Formats: sequence, C-alpha cells, structure tokens
Amino acid sequence: MAEFTMELNDEQKEVRDWLHGFAAEVIRPAAAEWDEREETPWPIIQEAAKLGIYSLDFYAQQFFDPTGLGIPMATEEIFWGDAGIGLSIMGTGLAAVGVLANGTEEQIGTWIPQMYGDANDVKVAAFCSSEPDAGSDVAAMRTRAVYDEAKDEWVLNGTKTWATNGGIANVHVVVAVVDPDLGSKGHASFIVPPATPGLSQGQKFKKHGIRASHTAEVVLEDVRIPGHCLLGGKDKLDERLARARERARSGGERVKNAAMATFEASRPAVGAMAVGTARAAYEEALEYARTRTQFGRPIIDNQGVAFQLADMRTQIDAARLLVWRASWMASTGRKFESAEGSMSKLYASEVAKKVTAQAVQILGGNGFTREYPVERMHRDAAIYTIFEGTSEIQRLVIARTLSGMPIR
Repeated sequence: MAEFTMELNDEQKEVRDWLHGFAAEVIRPAAAEWDEREETPWPIIQEAAKLGIYSLDFYAQQFFDPTGLGIPMATEEIFWGDAGIGLSIMGTGLAAVGVLANGTEEQIGTWIPQMYGDANDVKVAAFCSSEPDAGSDVAAMRTRAVYDEAKDEWVLNGTKTWATNGGIANVHVVVAVVDPDLGSKGHASFIVPPATPGLSQGQKFKKHGIRASHTAEVVLEDVRIPGHCLLGGKDKLDERLARARERARSGGERVKNAAMATFEASRPAVGAMAVGTARAAYEEALEYARTRTQFGRPIIDNQGVAFQLADMRTQIDAARLLVWRASWMASTGRKFESAEGSMSKLYASEVAKKVTAQAVQILGGNGFTREYPVERMHRDAAIYTIFEGTSEIQRLVIARTLSGMPIR
C-alpha cells in the first residue's frame, strides 16, 4: 500500500509537464474562442485524443496510480489551461467513475471504451443524476426504471437535467428509481447504449461560466434497455434492496445509493479542477502585479496587493493538500471517516471563487474585461461551489459524518 507523499515521482512529473505543455499550447490559446461560441470544442478533444490524453488508457493509468495522485495532478493541469475546455475533456470521467463505482468487470470492459471512442472518432459520455426537482435532494428523484421480466429489459421514463454532455453523449449513465418506497436507497444506475430509441436532448443551457462544456437536459421516454445494462447486475440489486428494506424496518445503518457512490469517488477530482482554475488566476494576478506600475512602482510593492497574493497562494496550496490527501485515501482504500472527500471539494471550490475574485480586483478595470482571462476564470469558478454537491451540502455531509448522523 502506497504511503502518503507530497513529492511526485519522476514519471508523475513527466506526465505533469507534458499535460502542462498541452494546456499552455493548445487549450489556453483556444479558451476565449470556445467560451464565446458556447460549443463543445471537438477539435481540442480530438487533439487530446491524438496525443493519448483523451483516452481510456490514459484515464486508467491515472486512476489506478497507487499513490492516488494521478487524477488530481492531471486534472489540475488541464483546468489550469481552461475550465470549460477542461470539463469537455474530463467530463466523460464522471460517467466512467459511475461505471467503475457500480459496475461489474464485464460492464467496465464493455462500456468505458465506448465512452471515449478513438483518435479518429472521439466520443463523450454523460452521467445523468440531477432532475428539475431533485438536485441536492436525491430522495426526490422521479425518473423510474421498471423491470420487464418477460423481455429481460428495463424501461426508463423521466427527465434529467444539468447533464454534462447530455444528449450528445455516445453512452449515458442514468440514475433512476427502482423502488420508490426506499427513497434514495431505492436507486440504481443504468447504461443507456448509443442510439437507444426514446432518449433525446432537451434544453441546452446557456451558462454563466464553463461555456465550452455542453450542459443539457436528457429526456427519457419509454427507453428500453437490456437487462445487462443495469450496473452491478440484477442479483446484486435485489440483495441491496432486500438489505435496505430490512434496515428500514429495523432502523439500522444506511445503505449507500448509486449516485452518492459516484459523487463520493469524484469529489476530490472536482477539488482538483478548482485548484487548477485558482492557480491559473493567481499566476495571472501575480504577473500583472509585478509588471503593472502605479505611482512610479509595481503594484506588488503595495502591501494591500502583496498580502492578497500571499493569502491566495497559501489557500491554493492548502486546497491542493486536502485534495491530495482525499485522493490518496480513496486510492489506498481508506474510509472517509471525517468526510475528507467532501472537505477537499468544499475548501478547494470556495478557494477558487475567492482567489478568482481577488485576481479580478488586482487587475482592476482590466480584470473586468474579456481582454484578460481572469474575468472568464472568475465566471468559471462559480460552478465549483454548486455542481456535484453544493458547498452547503458538503458542510452537511461533513457535519453529519462527524456527528455520526445518517446522510440522507
């Protein structure tokens, strides 16, 4: 079992520098254009695929890094380039985590390759959990999955919202209710294969930030999928539901639902996204403060600016350490006894919002224009305290974990 370390090994440093080069040379120059276009940057994704960055092999290599630092290190560098393009490149990973967290080995081997495609025909995937009336309140989910035993098929009906790559994805991973009496314990995850009849894209959202990432509703109308598309299989689901019913009767321990298992595994990665954006804004502000002169001297000579930059760097480093700790814990099989995954996501996302706002302030009027990237970074950072569990939900998870109370 890997010991925790704050020092990247030579191989990790090589990958980090390679990704940083891609972010600096390919992502950064294209960021403003795709933000304005509000379209999926397919040429950038394809370039990433040609280099092996957008691929199952690369994702698996980083995911199974024994130190746990592969994914957060890679994510930080990509999002240092740009958050919108970064999410277009890395967004498929959430669906992949959904399969890894809940699927069988056969399902993992079958579906994750189809999420990425190849360098000549890139694909994306979507994880569909949130609904118009069920975001943080997963127990309010209404999308239903009903088993047709005669045909060994599941029939899905409902509407999902806020789905990254929703409607344009090759593979959709959908969380649905199979037993409404069990609330959030009666959920399961399903694969909706490519070109399945009944699945369509609803509204595409025009967003405040991360505008190069496609976000839309996914509508499911009598979507029929084979029985083997239930992640984990029917036997495992039946056993889990039986345990949930028994515990509900006896008032025993909670049973983790399918969406929570995915979010729990992905929260440190979201923290890494936030660290990347915060670091990018800090570096822009630092360079500006060094070169911008007022009253005959660089503005970094002013204590008010210098102290802000000192706090920004300190908070970014602290956020990264929380992310790395949670990633290492997850990789080495340690339980989040104090909700360390939520801690990392909470702190890093709040730091990103604060640091990007400070960067805009340091650049003054220039920071408020689209001629400088901190304006875009500030808009992008707003999402980190919202998606995959708001900051308020993270605090609730942390508090309930510390107190021993159940997380509903």
